[in-house]
Amino acid sequence: MSQFQSSKLHTTFLPSANERLPVSGRKYTLTHSDTTGHLFLTIGPYYNLTAINVDMRDEVLAEWTQQQDQFTLVAHVYVSGGEYDEQAAKKRFMIFQREAPLALTAIFYGDRAFFNNYSQLLDSPVYLHFESTYSPFHQVLYYGTPRKYIQPK
Repeated sequence: MSQFQSSKLHTTFLPSANERLPVSGRKYTLTHSDTTGHLFLTIGPYYNLTAINVDMRDEVLAEWTQQQDQFTLVAHVYVSGGEYDEQAAKKRFMIFQREAPLALTAIFYGDRAFFNNYSQLLDSPVYLHFESTYSPFHQVLYYGTPRKYIQPK
């Protein structure tokens, strides 16, 4: 796994989003530059679709949802829609699994002021949905809670 470097994270808020709102429906778009290693996080009431590289499809999209009194963060990564053969899809799946902790750390670090306002969300479950036409790589995996990713190491 790559090491998270806060100096390489650039966070942007979309209109009507800030450190307090929205809570339910709060969305994260995380992209990166392979060249510089910089991470780009957009936080808002909708995804920053213009930031997505449609050729690479290596973004992480995440959203806070609420069912009754429980908040959950569900993140999505695109493994394959059939344009990759199964070997390439397996490689993408393995890379996404390896880099997921870095991506989650970046999201939670980039929105740390939000967690100062809603510390109860630090113990909410985080799930990562790997989307693929190949069933071995189409999975939803539990990744712990935000607290796991923002505590000092």
